[in-house]
Order: sequence, then structure tokens, then C-alpha cells
Amino acid sequence: MTSPFVHLHIHTEFSLADGICRVKELVSAACDQSIPALAITDLANLFASVKFYKAALNAGIKPIIGSDVWLENPEDHNKPFRLVFLCQDQQGYRNLNQLLSRAHIEGQHSGRPCISKNWLTGNAEGLIVLSAALEGDLGFALAGNNSKQAKTIAENYQALFPDRFYIELQRTGQPHQEEYNHRAVELAQQTGLPVVATNHVHFLKQEDFETHEARVCIHDGRILADTRRPRRYTDQQYLRSPEEMVALFEDIPEAIENTLIIARRCNFAIKFGTYYLPDFPVPSGKTINDVLADDANTGMVRRIQDSENAGEVIDKAEYQTRLDLELKVIIDMGFPGYFLIVADFIRWAKNNDVPVGPGRGSGAGSLVAYVLGITDLDPIKYELLFERFLNPERVSMPDFDVDF
Repeated sequence: MTSPFVHLHIHTEFSLADGICRVKELVSAACDQSIPALAITDLANLFASVKFYKAALNAGIKPIIGSDVWLENPEDHNKPFRLVFLCQDQQGYRNLNQLLSRAHIEGQHSGRPCISKNWLTGNAEGLIVLSAALEGDLGFALAGNNSKQAKTIAENYQALFPDRFYIELQRTGQPHQEEYNHRAVELAQQTGLPVVATNHVHFLKQEDFETHEARVCIHDGRILADTRRPRRYTDQQYLRSPEEMVALFEDIPEAIENTLIIARRCNFAIKFGTYYLPDFPVPSGKTINDVLADDANTGMVRRIQDSENAGEVIDKAEYQTRLDLELKVIIDMGFPGYFLIVADFIRWAKNNDVPVGPGRGSGAGSLVAYVLGITDLDPIKYELLFERFLNPERVSMPDFDVDF
């Protein structure tokens, strides 16, 4: 890598609370600066991963996928810390997905999905971690001049992420930043931990700061003119050029050099073109094909009974022929699990007072979908074609349009 610096801490527009960097514009700006690699670390999510990955590769830039996560503060759940995770490989990406999913399901505190430090054990492989500067628990201890606590925290991370934990340094004009940086460098020397420089980027150009502040106010429910609102960001958090970053950290050159080392270590690749469907659990002694056929036939009996009770005349043979045909196509194409999974979450929604649409698009042409309860439109009654939805001569994933 010829560039002297790589940005490793960037919030895009997918950081719904505090980022306005649009992915394509971000990649374009990186190209203009001849940056060979770039990391996105959106707040508590990986929503931009695929879009960014494709855009970066197309532009000849090495994409690095990561996330800036909330870390549970056991002493005050309303004030969580932060950590920055970067994926080294496939295992790291899977572990980060696990951690973020669990945070959203189990770790909600004051509207923030938080990761418990206990969860890191067993989910640390393949992840490089940055300490999040002043916003991390390590930074909090250093800012409070609690060197003993800071050393303990650093050593714990060092044990969890051997040779993969970096003390993050920033110079974005935040209060107490230089005091923190001084103590952080001292701690790095004591523990042998490496330091790394970031600019915690939230917008592309310095003049975008006010626009970014408007975005933050929208999220926080405040107005720009509110003198009491917290000022959490500065106009320095833009996509600085490598030259600017080198000059900014000329007294700590290793913090710049380590950005390149980390970029070289992160080699996670997203593979496209292969579908991975979750396994639908089936009873012992039955196959997933048996379960689909049984559920579909049971559902058809119920649907026909409802129609006859409403005074309609039903040709049962026609329905059975159509059902058998659809089941054969679905099974031959390997999609029984897909139908059962969609039917399962729609059934759950209906049983838990979550309004669900009756079905639309080509999926409404499937009798199997109708008898499973995925849709509420009788495709035979309305002469809808199943082949528009699933066709063995045009192999593609089925795609139900579901409105909640």
C-alpha cells in the first residue's frame, strides 16, 4: 500500500444517528485521495456492508468491514462505552454478526443495543479491536487518570484479542483529547500494546459539519439553535487526506503506520452468487419435504372448508392437482424450507396482533403459499399463475413481498 494512512473509523449514512457519508461519495472521495483501503464502522450495525464492499472493489479500493459498537457499562446502563471491531476474515464477520444480533435482542439499554463484555469470550476470533479513544472504557479510565484501572482493562483486552487490540488515538478537537493521548501513549509503552490513529469520520468535507449537526438534531429531537444541546462532534471529523493525518500525528508516526498494518491484516471477502437458507427444524423421522407436503395438504383442507362454508363451489380435484404440481416444483428446486420459514413468521405475526398484508406480487400466484397462510388470495379463484413466482426453467430465489 503506497498511501501512508488508511481511515479505519468511519460512520456512513447507515449510522442512523450520526453519519452523513454516502457510500458512493465516500468511495469516490477515497479514490480522489489515492487511498488504497477504507473501513466503514457504522454504529451498532452492518447495514452498509454489501453496498460498500461492491462500491469499493469496483473502485479498486480494499474494503474493510467493521462496526462501532455500544459496550455495556455495568455501573451506568444509560452511559455505555464504545469499541470498534474490524473483520479480519469470515470468522470475524460471523462473530461480529453474532454480537450485534445479540445486542439488539438482549442488550437494549435506553434505546441503544449494547454488547456485554462477557459475550466477547468465544466470539473474539477473527476480529481486530480499536479502543474507541475517549468513548471506550479504556479511554474513560485514562481520562479519569485512573492508570491502574486502565492497565487492567488493557490487559484484559490483550488477553481476549492477542495481537489484535489497538489503543486508538484521535485529534479532532474534542475536550481533554490531548491529555488522553498522552496517557494512552504512556500506557502503550508500559503494556507493549500498539497505538493507531483515526479521525472518527462522520462527514466528507469540513464544510459538511452543519449538515451533520442537523442530522444529529433530527435524531436527538432537538433544534440547532438549542444552546443546551450536547455538542458531541467537531468540524474536524471529516475525511482528512493521508497527508493531513501524517502531519497531525507527526510526533507519533507509529500510530499512522499501524493503520496500514491493520489494513493488510483485514482480508474478509464477501462471496456472492450462493444462497444460504437457514435450516427449518423438522420432527424426528420426517424430512423437510414431508413437513411441507403435510402442512400444505392440511392447510388446503382448511381453506376449501372455509370456502364451502361461505357458499362457494370448489373443484377439489383441481386444487389437489395444482397443489401437487407446485409442491413438486418447490421440492425439486430445493425451497421447502424457505416456504416453511416465511409461513412460520407470518403465522407468528398474525397470532400476536401484528397486522400482515394479504400478499402481493407474483407470490400471490402460489397455491402452496395460500394454503400455508403466507397469502390470503386464492390463486385458482382469481386465475393467478404460479409460474410467474417460481419456474424451474428460470432458477432464482423465490421472493415473497410481505407487508407488516
